[in-house]
Amino acid sequence: MILVLDIGNTNMSIGVFGDDSCEAAESLVVHARFSSVDRTPDEAGLLLENLLRSHGVDAGSIDGAILCSVVPRLEAVWREGIRTYFNVKAIVVSNKLDLGMRVDIDIPDEVGADRLANAVAAAEKYGCPVVAVDLGTAINIDVVSAEGCYIGGAIAPGLSTSVQTLFSRTAKLPQVALDAPPRVIGRNTIHAIQSGIVYGYTGLVDELVERVFLELGTKTPVIATGGQAEILASNSRTITNVDQWLTLDGLRIIFRRNKSKNVL
Repeated sequence: MILVLDIGNTNMSIGVFGDDSCEAAESLVVHARFSSVDRTPDEAGLLLENLLRSHGVDAGSIDGAILCSVVPRLEAVWREGIRTYFNVKAIVVSNKLDLGMRVDIDIPDEVGADRLANAVAAAEKYGCPVVAVDLGTAINIDVVSAEGCYIGGAIAPGLSTSVQTLFSRTAKLPQVALDAPPRVIGRNTIHAIQSGIVYGYTGLVDELVERVFLELGTKTPVIATGGQAEILASNSRTITNVDQWLTLDGLRIIFRRNKSKNVL
């Protein structure tokens, strides 16, 4: 079994894949999300061990691990926890691995590992060209060309980031759920805030994606993932699919391509 970790700025997703099935949802036997807080290697290892045990998975069945991280200080902690408690060395995603695609941008070392994982999974599962939209702490829009090359994208502040800023800097505005209101013209404060956030961010994503289409010269599948993917997709004119396993599946695919190579 393969242990996969996506370590983000706010949250981290952990998964365990079973066999080599190409259908990610069928082979994902464990999935959980935790806050990306500082932990010791022992705390990280015990968390993973207890998580697997709660799903009936024995630690000894883990024969490989891979992670992508946008928080450098957490990367070493989780690698050490995995090595100590599972006796495997985790592969760390970077553009130096065999991704099955060329990273064709100005400075390849700058691209986030999570963005690479999303691009790899989107291309593998939905074909090329394709656009991946990750709606997390930041909004990442990543583009794979018709030739199967990662060619860049766009980054914007995420919904939760903007919402936290709004509520922390305004004394009278109430905190609200990120639900779509019945109309854009909110007739009360809660609906007005929801309108600005949900429809405003949907418009941001759609505008960026449509500009991507213009630059590519064609429309493509647009695959959304992340915490707010469902609500934005239901209001979007460009998002074609929601795939909550996209990043984890990208990690699985990258692991399979690199497991027999000396990449550790």
